[in-house]
Amino acid sequence: MRIRKFTTSIQLLLVLALLLLGLLLFQRSLEPPQGARPQPKTHVLILSSWRSGSTFVGQLFSQNPEVFYLMEPAKHVWKRMPWGNPELLQGSLRDLLRSIFLCDMRPLCAYIENPSKVNHLFMWPMSRALCSPPACKAFSRSDIVSFEQCEAQCGHTPFQKISEACATYSHVVVKTVRIFQLEALYPLLTDPSLHLHVIHLVRDPRAVYASRKRVSLLPDDLLISNAANVTPDTQGVMRKICHSQTEMYLTALQHPPPALRGRYLLTRYEDLVKNPLGQLAEWYRFTGLTFSSRLTAWVYNITHWPTGSGNTGPLGIQKNADMVSQAWRKHLSFQEVQELQAICKQAMEAFSYKPVRTEEDQRDLSLNLVLPQRKMRVPDIWRSSGCRRPI
Repeated sequence: MRIRKFTTSIQLLLVLALLLLGLLLFQRSLEPPQGARPQPKTHVLILSSWRSGSTFVGQLFSQNPEVFYLMEPAKHVWKRMPWGNPELLQGSLRDLLRSIFLCDMRPLCAYIENPSKVNHLFMWPMSRALCSPPACKAFSRSDIVSFEQCEAQCGHTPFQKISEACATYSHVVVKTVRIFQLEALYPLLTDPSLHLHVIHLVRDPRAVYASRKRVSLLPDDLLISNAANVTPDTQGVMRKICHSQTEMYLTALQHPPPALRGRYLLTRYEDLVKNPLGQLAEWYRFTGLTFSSRLTAWVYNITHWPTGSGNTGPLGIQKNADMVSQAWRKHLSFQEVQELQAICKQAMEAFSYKPVRTEEDQRDLSLNLVLPQRKMRVPDIWRSSGCRRPI
């Protein structure tokens, strides 16, 4: 009997030892390998100009549960220094972008007077990440959150929560319309602490001009026109914008620094509205993001809003792609179009927008003025095809 009890005790001890060993091995399997580093964040800059659809594009990233997004933090720099020069302010913008990409929001305090709450940040409700934990508990990370919902629930979140929230995401995405030279971004592209990708969004200058006529952009237009020595009207500002957008593209095309290779993607707004899910898939492959079924359904719904008089979707996107890309053909006079085509000739050639020669062509909506253009990433070797950089 004593031997049998002893044997049973030994068996129990062996079982307990095996269970303990299994538990230790399981815990070790959950730990990263020795010397392994955490996966670095991916940083994405949506580079565009005013009235080119960048607000809509920003939301296609912001609503992704893997993304921390901020819309136009550079606005604070321009507002703080309205007497400045767009090119000279790019240094301050670049430094601010670097800090934001690293989730350090303290430099924003230099441009915002007494920031204590999240609602002191320009257009903060456009960031779904500021409406979900850890910034705000009103919504979960997987929720699709509207501007109005976010504004109503999360405006009094402490300002320091912005940095805390940012640190918990794998992707940090920022949208800006206030960079005029691609060279200004080179220090960010070569920064070993960043993994920066640039999505360059452009739009038909005629559509941009028509959109600008309907809204007031006076403070920004004055800063641009004063520095560029152009008349402070829409056409004078358009000259500067078309030049800078073309120059940035041709710089990426002809003279890319090594750090830009594989990290630059040109997108036309007209291609986006015709195939939003296809374009979003391209962006997500480019930046390493993934779809969710909820996000896919949301994108489909906002791009298939019922058509009709005055009907637009939640982001002001009309759901007929032709209406979006060709509305300027009805709203602009032929003389305005002719003048703008002369001002923005290089941009239209670079981005494959076909000029109209007669008023009949302008009004004929069956005539396609958006020509096919290959979406370009900067490859390892790219030879110039004869394009010249603007002077």
